[in-house]
Amino acid sequence: MTASGIDTVGVVGAGFMGSGIAESAARAGAQVLLYEPEAARLDGSRERIAASIAKAVKGGKLDEAGGKAMLERITWTTDFAALKSAQLAIEAVVEDEAVKADVFARLDATLPQESMLASNTSSIPIAQLAAATGRADRVLGLHFFSPVPVMKLVEIVVALDTSDETIARAEAFAQALGKTAVRTKDRSGFVVNMLLVPYLMAAVRMYEEGFASAEDIDVAMKLGAGHPMGPLTLVDFIGLDVLYAVCDSLYEEFKRDEYAPPPLMKRMVAAGRLGRKAGRGFYDYS
Repeated sequence: MTASGIDTVGVVGAGFMGSGIAESAARAGAQVLLYEPEAARLDGSRERIAASIAKAVKGGKLDEAGGKAMLERITWTTDFAALKSAQLAIEAVVEDEAVKADVFARLDATLPQESMLASNTSSIPIAQLAAATGRADRVLGLHFFSPVPVMKLVEIVVALDTSDETIARAEAFAQALGKTAVRTKDRSGFVVNMLLVPYLMAAVRMYEEGFASAEDIDVAMKLGAGHPMGPLTLVDFIGLDVLYAVCDSLYEEFKRDEYAPPPLMKRMVAAGRLGRKAGRGFYDYS
């Protein structure tokens, strides 16, 4: 990680995204401190990353020694203070502004002043998170895509006060991870979700109105538009709760109907039909 000068990375949140970010940073040679207050979630993260590394070894992408060394570069911890040696901390917690702002305030109080703070948010304005810190020039968005070890894109979200040096270091970090970085201004949805969400919501409305079945909507877009997966399969993959929060954020910022989540989304979230992770969304995965 010498190109970016970032040898130690802190990750807050050991869920699917946080674990993927940790795995990618460890693969690039960084020491990773992965924080989660619940030990059970850390155990789940450890198992997930170990399985991913084992799969890479089996597929010939890593040798056994490399896989073992990669796993040893990750420290799972329930101690927030352990993050103090991180040169870059990436927040990957629930898509809730108050929760994220609290994490940023704690990171600001814990990490050295020269360390960078980044959020993996897909929709919350970075300026609002930077306001919880005393280092707005070293705060930015690093929006990864799922699954992180596979997807090659990182959106670098530049807030009002983000310095040129912070942007350059973030771009070098993304490159060290083997990702392609695109810069975007700090507005809800950034590049990808601002374009993707109206398309996904149009598919949900089409299904809601009985215009076509979920299967036919998905097959049509796969075979007619060359998409790797249909829109409703993608909604299930992202998670309806995550997507609902993104829709709310986009609608709050732009007040445009195409960003508003359809009523069906609200009812499915309330019913716990959150997609693949819950076993049921637009499709049944049980």
